[in-house]
Amino acid sequence: MKKILLILILILTVSFDSRNDDAYDVGEWFKFRIHYGFVNAGYATLEVQDATVNNKKAFHVIGKGYTTGMSRFFFKVDDQYESYIDKESGNPLQFVRKIDEGGYTKNQEGFFNQSANRILVKDYKNKSEKTFVIPKNSQDILSAFYYLRNYPTIDKINPGESISIDMFFDDETTKFKLKFIGRQDITTKFGVVSSMVFRPMVQSGRVFKEQESVTVWISDDANRLPLRIKAELAVGSIKADLDAFKGLSNSFKIKK
Repeated sequence: MKKILLILILILTVSFDSRNDDAYDVGEWFKFRIHYGFVNAGYATLEVQDATVNNKKAFHVIGKGYTTGMSRFFFKVDDQYESYIDKESGNPLQFVRKIDEGGYTKNQEGFFNQSANRILVKDYKNKSEKTFVIPKNSQDILSAFYYLRNYPTIDKINPGESISIDMFFDDETTKFKLKFIGRQDITTKFGVVSSMVFRPMVQSGRVFKEQESVTVWISDDANRLPLRIKAELAVGSIKADLDAFKGLSNSFKIKK
């Protein structure tokens, strides 16, 4: 279960919106219930606050993941990811990563210089600093979720087509590739909701069974809410369902 919550945050980045603004705003909050097999393994939350960074107006996004119940007894997880996103450009200005996964800990902060295509990463646990070269418009793992919600051409994508972005994580930049499968109505705790179905391309091997082991259902409305996520792992499977939300910028469309 070590990387379950990290995986969830990663694959939540496939939520999109077809417009150029207003996909989210300050006050938005999501909660997801995570299952490992038949076990209720934990929860993950995402919320948007207001902030100012270096005299720039920014969204302060906070993501938290934690195990509960017996899952916490066997493997304690307390993860927190934060991102400060420039309201004008949609690019990250700063990220925070504080994780504790069964005693494996990280405490990092990253400072983006988008004009110079650089990022300074401060590792407080190891008392070190490193500067990395990054591509233009690079995202961190959390800002990517919100950046893609405003992606301008999602309404024109066809089944089988993919979208890629540059994402900085764990001291390197990778291409995060997303494949659109099609549309489907699914039953949620809120009712039947029209959804768009995506499969992020993941690395097969130690964590996932295959490259297309993850499937994500996104509400087919202006909010692009992540409704459900399923992932076949090398050992077992996980499922995450949208459990609660508030502060949406647009109406949440329920068919029945």
